[in-house]
Amino acid sequence: MSGSRTAQRVVIPDLSDPALYRAGEQYGIWARLREQAPVCRVERPGERPFWAVLAYEHVNACLADAATFSSARGMRLDADPVATNAATGKMMVVTDPPQHGKIRRIVSSAFTPKMVRRLEDNMRLTAVDVIETALAAGDVNFAEVAARLPVSVICDMLGVPREDWDFMLERTKIAFSDTPDADKNEIAAAHTDIFLYYDELMRERRKQPQDDIISALVHGTIDGRPLTVEEIILNCNNLVSGGNETTRHSTIQGLLAFIENPDQWHRLRDDLELLPSAVREILRYTTPAMHVLRTTTREVEVGGQLIGADEMVTLWLASANRDEKVFADPDRFDIERNPTRHLTYAYGAHFCIGAALASTELNIFFEELLLRAELAELTGEVQRVRSNLIGGIDRMPVRLTRRAGAGASGVRP
Repeated sequence: MSGSRTAQRVVIPDLSDPALYRAGEQYGIWARLREQAPVCRVERPGERPFWAVLAYEHVNACLADAATFSSARGMRLDADPVATNAATGKMMVVTDPPQHGKIRRIVSSAFTPKMVRRLEDNMRLTAVDVIETALAAGDVNFAEVAARLPVSVICDMLGVPREDWDFMLERTKIAFSDTPDADKNEIAAAHTDIFLYYDELMRERRKQPQDDIISALVHGTIDGRPLTVEEIILNCNNLVSGGNETTRHSTIQGLLAFIENPDQWHRLRDDLELLPSAVREILRYTTPAMHVLRTTTREVEVGGQLIGADEMVTLWLASANRDEKVFADPDRFDIERNPTRHLTYAYGAHFCIGAALASTELNIFFEELLLRAELAELTGEVQRVRSNLIGGIDRMPVRLTRRAGAGASGVRP
């Protein structure tokens, strides 16, 4: 295998280093690499090298070619290979077509009009409750505030009763922690608690199905056979981790973007018809899932670079969403940006199954926040997640004050 001479002369940092993202250095590095080496090989001490694809054009093309860029060997750098092998072919995110489509169809079948209406109604009730509680407190860690809505939506979608949502919030926060210093014993214990909970819920839904994903999974079939308990639990975990992390960190960083660009907040407050556009820009600008991993099934050329078979290829969604060739002035937060062809939810066979629901969640949360609150004020240092996968915020202390004239019902134009 050979790379271009240009790419060989470029200094390629270790893009797998979590410290790089906590320090906020990634945007300048990605911009430089998009210009000098948009497809490059990353060497890292003591670990297997990988390819990094950073330009929108190439990221999009790789996402569209599931036959060449397989998800079955893992979807993220530094994943546990034992856990990945155990989940391959069973959990959507690490399964290739056609098996991937068979699992996806079962999950999709749960999204009936009745279920979607229930989810949206509960989203608004929960968003109002979360915001009103935060307003009453005044000084809050917005990272904790933003965590409550996504978990409640996922729980509602799966079929977890409301009285157990706090339990699932606490357990999932530990189980799906992506920080290098997370306690592995605590993570294992949290996963065990979640597995046991799912097992009990599956037993109930086998006897009495409802409009939820657990019911769809326990009564679904693939090629005439029912899903195993392992397949059901793995796909529940997939939905919990995916639906929680992306929306939570988009909400937190979306508010930070407004704090740093107050004119955009006031523009949106004056015209709530801009909300769908604003949500798309929040998703592009924040891109919480920074990369997805693929493994090549054959030799392939990407961006002038020849990549061999069985090579790890990271597709940097967050870099693609800042590509100057696609987005004018990409580092500017602009709620009226048009078009916004972001890749936050990926593309192709693995396009996020909950994309529409997550966008609705963000739309509802920010609508209710705009109606009830003045623009938040930072009261301390923002602490970013130390991770090469999740571009997010662990701590964001803010002061929330009620909007003039707004009661508990908000201010409706």
